[in-house]
Amino acid sequence: MRAALFALAILTLAVGCGGGDEATGTSAPGECASVDAPEARDPGSHEAPSAPLDDGKTYALEFETSCGAFTVELDTELAPNAAASLVALTREGYFDDTTFHRVVPNFVIQGGDPLQTGTGGPGYSTVDTPPSDADYTRGTVAMAKSQLEPPGTAGSQFFVVTTESAPLTPDYAIVGKVTAGDDTIDRIAALGVTDGPPSQPVVISGVTVSES
Repeated sequence: MRAALFALAILTLAVGCGGGDEATGTSAPGECASVDAPEARDPGSHEAPSAPLDDGKTYALEFETSCGAFTVELDTELAPNAAASLVALTREGYFDDTTFHRVVPNFVIQGGDPLQTGTGGPGYSTVDTPPSDADYTRGTVAMAKSQLEPPGTAGSQFFVVTTESAPLTPDYAIVGKVTAGDDTIDRIAALGVTDGPPSQPVVISGVTVSES
């Protein structure tokens, strides 16, 4: 049932935006800041990367959010195309001032849509078909897609698994793993109410790429 809901999510979710002011709230340690959601914006039309990432390097995305920071190490073997796409979009500032528009208790947190509706994307898609034994365990970062798209299709929307093992079929490209900031993920997940927006806006103020 949850798998079906997930597949349909980007077609059906609708999230209202806040007043559009810059996120200025403050929070005590271990709490999420109280902030307004940024204005929704047109994602624009982008071009898919023409080449994969360097095989000799490790790439990570470092997220700054109103609930704290977390880091995702990208898996350039399981999802080379989606990984290259996320790096390119990050360097363009695509994810800056966006939200986690979907937070499902004991399941996933989902972001990556400047429209904040679950329907936005970069204007192209990539495909990295996951293995038949793909296991979506806690901290796994994978790419969201609609029910109608082939397995492994990815745009810009991603999700982080917050339960020990999500009951998902191997349809979603696995693009990485959370390697730091588990407490931030927990704080975001704690704001889940149902299959939809969190109880308060969770804003991604910026994302940077690190290479090693």
